[in-house]
Formats: sequence, structure tokens, C-alpha cells
Amino acid sequence: MIYLLRHGEVVLAETRRFIGHLDVPLSPLGERQSAAQAARLAPVKLAALYTSDLTRARRTGEIIGAPHGLVPTVVPALREMAMGRWEGLTAAAIQRDEPARFAEWMVNVGEFPFPDGESVADLEARAWPAFESIAGAHAGEAIAIVAHGGTNRALLCKALGLPPGHLLSMGQDYGALTVLERLDTAWRLRHLNERPVL
Repeated sequence: MIYLLRHGEVVLAETRRFIGHLDVPLSPLGERQSAAQAARLAPVKLAALYTSDLTRARRTGEIIGAPHGLVPTVVPALREMAMGRWEGLTAAAIQRDEPARFAEWMVNVGEFPFPDGESVADLEARAWPAFESIAGAHAGEAIAIVAHGGTNRALLCKALGLPPGHLLSMGQDYGALTVLERLDTAWRLRHLNERPVL
């Protein structure tokens, strides 16, 4: 069983910025969200815990792992999609300065490569092998993975055999929990985007 979490809310979230590879910390709410999911997962016998290398995922992982005595194993391939020159900008600013590119992104979220950044295919090409390696190393065990909205959506689409255009149908709110179970060679979705109860 894989307990896949999105990190808690971050500083800058309230401004609706494209964050990508920017290394921002959790907000106070993000800390509380992570603590709530840690309490929820405390009864689960987790064998291991993996996180992206970005601070927000590592900190969430530390909080999730504490009740289990687990220190997160950092996996850089799980980091968020690189959003290139849009990182740090608000949606409103991008829409104002690059209206055609922004409109293209809105219509083709699953196919659009961020300017000077990554596409969903690029993200999947680095994150999926890492996910498969982690899952393969813990067959039959329960583990937690803490990553990002874009990363988790790409992993879910790949695991469930969905095309990239379904990316945004895979809800991934701040601090939310998704549970995947492997049955033979197929993945089954047990829970999707369950928000922390504060």
C-alpha cells in the first residue's frame, strides 16, 4: 500500500503563484495539515518514507514520519515540475504578459511544456521510474511518499493508465492523502485527495 501525500500549504500559496522548483517553506497552516495527516497515519505500520528534495515536502515528511520513528529518504526525482520562467509569477501576471501562452496552457494542461521548464512527459520520465523503484523495494509493505501536486497527478495518471489530459481530474489539495494499492501488476486507487481534518 502506498500512502501518497501532497505536502502541506506553503508560503506564497495565498497569492496563487506558480511555485515549481522554488524552495519555499510550509505555512503555519501547512504545518497543521501535516500534523493532522501524521495523526491519521500513526496507526499504520509504515515500513519507509520517501520525499522530494524540496523543503516543503521534506518538512511534511518529517512530520508524517515522526510517530513512526522514520526519517525521510530524499528522492530528487520526486520534485515538482519545473515551471521555467513562470516560477514565482502569479497567474494574473502571466496572463497579462504572455496571454497566448497562458491560454495555450489552460487548454492543453497535460501537453503544454512550461516556457524554459518541463512538460508532463518530462516530469513523468523522471518521477515514474523513481516511484516504481520505491514500490518495487517495498512489495507487500505500507510506505508513505510525500511529493507535489503536479508530481502526484502525473504518477496517478501513469499508475491508472490515464492520458496526461486527465491530469487535473486527479485532485491534489495541500496536505491531502491519496492511497494506491498494487494488485498483481495493476494499481488500484483506494482513496483520492482526502484532505486533513483540522
